[in-house]
Amino acid sequence: MSDDPETLRQIEELSHDDRPLLVLDVDDVVLEFIGPFPRFLQSQGFELRLETFRIHGSVFDVATGKAVEREQVSALIDAFFLGQSEWQTLTEGAAEAMAGIARRAEIVMLTAMPHRHRDTRRAHLESLGLTYPLLTTEMAKGPAIKRLRGEIDRPVAFVDDLPRNLVSAQESVPDSHLFHLMADNTLRDLLPPPPEGVTVVENWREATPKIEAALGI
Repeated sequence: MSDDPETLRQIEELSHDDRPLLVLDVDDVVLEFIGPFPRFLQSQGFELRLETFRIHGSVFDVATGKAVEREQVSALIDAFFLGQSEWQTLTEGAAEAMAGIARRAEIVMLTAMPHRHRDTRRAHLESLGLTYPLLTTEMAKGPAIKRLRGEIDRPVAFVDDLPRNLVSAQESVPDSHLFHLMADNTLRDLLPPPPEGVTVVENWREATPKIEAALGI
């Protein structure tokens, strides 16, 4: 487990805040991903067949029926993020929940994506009315959450759709309150179960009061 130096640089740019901290993943927590991404692929002549939760190995060429090589899948994901404003919409209930929580807590969005897409993503989120700080990371999320918390012993909650990111947070910030939220709950069977101590929520309506209770707000 290591720190991403660029993520740490981004954290240093943030203003000091000692309120309870809510850290949010973006894809399929704040913005829809698994819904619009297949539509993007179709526009490019490809198809997503999810038998596991891994994108690599699950993209197929419609014309040939063959699986797409890893490098090409990565290029398609990159193209999707470049044009994300055309495809990605808000997850239902996310904006309203964040607005309510932000009155009493610090909210920071932490997205696992190449740093070069940060400005594009930030502009898209701001166009949707989400002006909260955005951090990108290309490494594990746990160390970034620990650094975000700082030296102040304040409550921390973290929401993500991937168990591995929740595990990373649990390892780095053992007393953090962890929530597993997915925009599409039908895909839960493709994932390993979340680690012990993680609260599974179906949507933002269910998540909001539990997050507020965890943060003591």
